[in-house]
Amino acid sequence: MKSVWQNLHAVLKDKNPALVGAGIGLSLSLSLVIFGFWKTVFILGLTVAGYYLGSRLFSNPEEFRNLLDKILPPGKYR
Repeated sequence: MKSVWQNLHAVLKDKNPALVGAGIGLSLSLSLVIFGFWKTVFILGLTVAGYYLGSRLFSNPEEFRNLLDKILPPGKYR
């Protein structure tokens, strides 16, 4: 299975790097203007944490089931 970075690279490899950078800059600047600095940092932090947890837990279904067994009574989520 391809990683997210490989998929992103495949999509963006034929694109103009200046336009990709401008799009990222535009979205970041709009987020700063609309939400403010700290809310934007909070949103980016939760996005990174969600990506990390999702890639670690959902890539291995057995590890995710073990986590659910620790949190919930066994067999409740199946």
